[in-house]
Amino acid sequence: MILVYTHKVTNRVSYTFQTVFEHILKKPVSFTDDIDFYLSCKTTKLSYSPKAIDGGLHFSSTSLLFEEDIKPQITKAITQSDGTVGLFEISSGNHFNFDVFATIFYLISRYEEYLPHQKDKHGRYLASESFALKNNCLELPMVNIWAEKIANILISYFKEYKFPERKFEFLSTIDIDNAFAFKHKGFWRTVGGLAKSISKPQNLKYRIDVLCNKAEDPYDTYDYQDDIHQKYKVRPTYFFLVGNYASFDKNIAFDNENFQYLVKKIAITNTVGLHPSYLSNSNIDLLKEEKLRLEKIVEKSITKSRQHFLKLVFPITYQHLISVGITEDYSMGYAENIGFRASICSPFYFFDLEKNKITTLKIIPFCVMEAGLKYYQNYTKEEAIININKILELVKKVNGTFVSIWHNESISDEGIWKGWREVYEKMLLVAKK
Repeated sequence: MILVYTHKVTNRVSYTFQTVFEHILKKPVSFTDDIDFYLSCKTTKLSYSPKAIDGGLHFSSTSLLFEEDIKPQITKAITQSDGTVGLFEISSGNHFNFDVFATIFYLISRYEEYLPHQKDKHGRYLASESFALKNNCLELPMVNIWAEKIANILISYFKEYKFPERKFEFLSTIDIDNAFAFKHKGFWRTVGGLAKSISKPQNLKYRIDVLCNKAEDPYDTYDYQDDIHQKYKVRPTYFFLVGNYASFDKNIAFDNENFQYLVKKIAITNTVGLHPSYLSNSNIDLLKEEKLRLEKIVEKSITKSRQHFLKLVFPITYQHLISVGITEDYSMGYAENIGFRASICSPFYFFDLEKNKITTLKIIPFCVMEAGLKYYQNYTKEEAIININKILELVKKVNGTFVSIWHNESISDEGIWKGWREVYEKMLLVAKK
């Protein structure tokens, strides 16, 4: 147990120190605001306050973790020699020249996303608005890097103290936005697809061959996925879209027998979660309905989710998920950039700034999505491999969790995704070394 003295034990203080010590470094932490008790304890301990109270281990604090409101903060960048960038400068302190715990809270609570900012056409927070991208540190898991440094500082003060060994973890996640390219779409969608293909005879023939079972549906990559995952001993998590058909929600009808068979088959050996539809992001009743649909198909409770189109709006998206019984969400990341939206590569819990309290919703951040590499970064497959490997090595270095997003169509090795099956395989190879 690590004892922390602070002049005022707040929800923000508890949350930040628990994230660092319990969720990243795997050591329990307790708190006190009683100076005499703290001074009398002969345990591993540190103080977090404006001024040191003894000659022991001390981290200087600024005001953020002792506030209760949400307001613009001074975000002067304080660049470190390791490439990380801190906030909340302090005038004295022999470990960091900034308030490391306040900075961690600012980043993982997504404080900046509660403040006025520019959104994209889907209402999403843009990576270009973030402190991390503006200061060229989006691709660094800064919170984990600082946690490692804090651990080393403690060990230097308390020679006999040890932290548990931590290991790198890898999680492949796959979104099923559109289970099949041509099959099982219903009469009118099938007719419409055929009509669109008339101007391209080769495409029309291919579509007809698939519909007549003379060729494989290009999005039907599930057997390949099973084979490659068994080869590398990977158990992915699948997120299924079961929303009503709409402009941005175009999966197979949730009550289609072939679709339900696919979901049930995948759920036998893999973890399955909900891919809340685009429309459900602002409609909690629709979210509830979609969750019940998926639970009825798999005949078990659904507790995991990732937002379709990564429509993550603070705090309403997470508040809605909590209210319908979701306990883990995998939406924390950017569509347009690789890297770490919350500057962390470990699971952590959602802190509701609006209510100023810790919640039970666990956030599993992702750092790479193949669609971002291709559509936003315009990477070739070779460039994609290089950049994935770069992020992988950074996460391995801090014994974090590397989470990727792929889609069944991107592993098809056809059309615009020609060659990207190799990218996925090489990612698995490096991740499982």
